[in-house]
Amino acid sequence: MTTAPQSTLPPNTFEPEDAGVLAWMLRSLLLLFLGSLLLGGLLFGAVMAFLSQHSERIYPGISVGSISVSGMTQPEAEAAIQDAFLYGDETIFTFRDRDNAWQYSAAELGIGLDVEGTVAQAWAIGHSQNAVNDLMQAANAWFSGASIAPIITYDQNMALAALQTISSEINQGLETPSLAINGTEVVVHEGQAGRAMDINSTLAALENDLITLQPGGEIPIAIMEASPDATSLTEAAAMIRTALSGPITLTSVDDQGNSLGPWTVSVEQIASLLVVEQVVNDDGTTTYDVNIDMAAFADSVASLAPGLITAPRNGRFHFDPVSRTLEVIQPSASGRELNVEQTLARLQAAVFEPEQRVVPMAFNFILPSFHNQVTAAELDITELVAESTSYFTGSSANRRTNIAVTSSKLDGVIIAPGQEFTFNGLIGEISEENGFVEGKVIFGGRTTSGLGGGVCQVSTTAFRAAFTGGFAITERNSHGYRVGYYELNNQPPGLDAAIWQPERDFRFQNNTPYHILIETSIFPDQNALQFRFYSTRYFQVEVDEPIVKNIEPALPTLYEVNSDLQPGQAVQVDYSADGADVTVYRRVYDLSGELMMEDYAYTHYLPWAAIFEVAPGDSRLRSS
Repeated sequence: MTTAPQSTLPPNTFEPEDAGVLAWMLRSLLLLFLGSLLLGGLLFGAVMAFLSQHSERIYPGISVGSISVSGMTQPEAEAAIQDAFLYGDETIFTFRDRDNAWQYSAAELGIGLDVEGTVAQAWAIGHSQNAVNDLMQAANAWFSGASIAPIITYDQNMALAALQTISSEINQGLETPSLAINGTEVVVHEGQAGRAMDINSTLAALENDLITLQPGGEIPIAIMEASPDATSLTEAAAMIRTALSGPITLTSVDDQGNSLGPWTVSVEQIASLLVVEQVVNDDGTTTYDVNIDMAAFADSVASLAPGLITAPRNGRFHFDPVSRTLEVIQPSASGRELNVEQTLARLQAAVFEPEQRVVPMAFNFILPSFHNQVTAAELDITELVAESTSYFTGSSANRRTNIAVTSSKLDGVIIAPGQEFTFNGLIGEISEENGFVEGKVIFGGRTTSGLGGGVCQVSTTAFRAAFTGGFAITERNSHGYRVGYYELNNQPPGLDAAIWQPERDFRFQNNTPYHILIETSIFPDQNALQFRFYSTRYFQVEVDEPIVKNIEPALPTLYEVNSDLQPGQAVQVDYSADGADVTVYRRVYDLSGELMMEDYAYTHYLPWAAIFEVAPGDSRLRSS
């Protein structure tokens, strides 16, 4: 039995027919790939050719407004746009006023076209130097189109110039009111009615049409029909005439009510300082502000101030030890100083006040430290804390007068805590005007006649009260020799205090926390002067007996000629005194007995000769 032959190929192996199909498929794929590559190359070449063709031209599909600039170079596009833009030259605007009319083209009113800027915007599409971006922009313009708005320019100065030309023909007769000061006269011009073109309002109406490129037409001219308002001008002129109606007088009085001044501001001065300002209000009306420059008077008024100052005057008092109250013996008085600012304000108001041309100066008033209502309790004045009495037996009438005048100037004075008592400062100048008379004074190494003899008896008595009261002595000057008056009735030497204006003073400080009230009294029947210090006791004081050393006998008696004397007459004008060094110690304790201060008063007295005046030819003259 015969069997069919079996295939020798392995299972799943292609047969020859299958191999041919595979080869065909491979060739087809290769041809497709090569075809796509060729097509891509052709397309790329076409794109590159398109881009190269438009490297210097505007891409297709781009227009400016209704004008196509596709494929144009920039100069070609500029020419095409320039030729097509006829708005500036062909659009006419008409301005009319009554029977007059003025016509201007849009170009003459400032409308123009920025050709270069507009074409630059069209050119910028697809020319950014970014190939992918440029290709996309060019394709979009080609298929969808791209329209560029023309760039319109507007020169407002050209429109203003045109309107100003028109206004120069319209404006007629309008004169605004005015005034002027000619010397001391007021010159007023009330103005004249007229009409004028309102350029700003007309320009606003024109610009609304220009900027939106309206097709010309008539523009309404805004006209201001005006009549001058002289109301404010008349009021201002009236104020100026009032200001120049006459001089202004500044007046004042002194603290006694006596008139000072007057000081006059002339009409010419007022006229030179008036200031007139024209003010334009929010509603467009005009007013006039009239004022005067007071700064020009400030220095003049201020220069008067020093002569018008009055210092406040403290009251003076006596203390009643029984009721412990103060009695006013000399009323207090307020001080004052010129208030320059308020005086200038009064002067300024008077300039425009026709009925009041006399101006009282303004003052600031200064209250005294010790007014009439002050109480002893407020000042801690409760008791007598120091006392001193000296005697003037044998003094001349003039010397007694000077003692009384001087002591009266210290009677009732209050010294505040920490304050320094100054004898010269309180008695004032030793002069005839202040009540002082001629008397014997120590000057130039001898006793001689001089104004104020006897004043030192008062300063000596005040010194003794301060010294024995424990107060701090800040200035004390001794006499050149021992004065007999100061040692009457067993008063000790070495406790005198000389003054000589203005070089020598007697001073002490109130070194307590309480006020001191000084009282002085003259007892004529006892030829005595007394000082009393009232306060609250703060010290305990021990004063030693004087230590007298180096005594020198008085000098021989001297005789001097006095032609007014008769033979045999003699008048003693100075008294002998021994010289010596005198020291008086004191110790000051507080009320608990603790030592607070220890000091002394030292005096070097020169020996002194008695001096007599005798008639010419007296034999005693030869002996001296």
